Amino acid sequence: MHIHRSAQARSFTVLSNRVLQDRQLSFTARGLLADLLSRPDGWREDGRQMADSSPQGRGAIRRALGELTRAGYYRVDLVRMPDGTLRSEVHVFDTPQLPQQQWTPPSAAPPGSGEVEAGPPDGHKTKYPEKEPTLPGPGPAGPAGPAGPAGPAEPDEQTRAAVDALYRAIRPEPQLRIGEAEARVLAPLVIPWLERGSTVTDLARALCCKLPAPVHSPVAFLRSRLERKLPPAAPPPEPPPAPRYAECARCHDPVPRPGICRSCAGLGARPVAVGGGAAATARCAGLARRALRDAREQALAGQSG
Repeated sequence: MHIHRSAQARSFTVLSNRVLQDRQLSFTARGLLADLLSRPDGWREDGRQMADSSPQGRGAIRRALGELTRAGYYRVDLVRMPDGTLRSEVHVFDTPQLPQQQWTPPSAAPPGSGEVEAGPPDGHKTKYPEKEPTLPGPGPAGPAGPAGPAGPAEPDEQTRAAVDALYRAIRPEPQLRIGEAEARVLAPLVIPWLERGSTVTDLARALCCKLPAPVHSPVAFLRSRLERKLPPAAPPPEPPPAPRYAECARCHDPVPRPGICRSCAGLGARPVAVGGGAAATARCAGLARRALRDAREQALAGQSG
């Protein structure tokens, strides 16, 4: 067998013979590994896209990725982001990383591919090609190293109250179980409910009534209901009704408008009228005088007897 090689000045990839001659891998797995190692760091492509862009079907690509994973060339890590969401990160190695070995990023950048003439398809371009490779960094620095990023800020009292009310409202429904980070994201939507006088019972009735089966995303479902079912704000209190009459500022007799009456202003005598007018007033005064006179005569008669 005669091997004919041409000198490459651009668009080439340096690979170890150990990778290309690893007879524990199928030719499909070795070809797929060589293809992955020729891509720039930050390339995003899953198994379905690999299969759609090659003659092999999805089953062959899935089996090849399984071989690379078992041999230590391919690994998928599940990373939790600061906001609580999960993201998968794919690592491809040019030397096998066995499970008992602890992988650490190399101190110097490995020999990569040369200059690429034609970029990747539009759907798989690196968003920020000028950035450094997004390899996992080393562990946290020791006492002499730089300080690590600060942890999440402690929520204020209002946010804690909203998170507590939300947890108590959705506790009876297993489909609506969420984490603490997700509850803090929903807390700004719960605060207006509490400010408008809603109780935990009101929240439970609005969030847990007539759930679909199943609830695929509890956070999105709760956000939708908190936004759509927010009760209206209470209307402002009505002003007290205006009195039907006013009182004189001096004698407190009723007058048609605020101020003082005619008698207090010196514009006329005060009319004395009880019940049926002046005649009724004079008659009642006479009856009262007669009753007082009779009572006094009976008291004198009793003393003399």
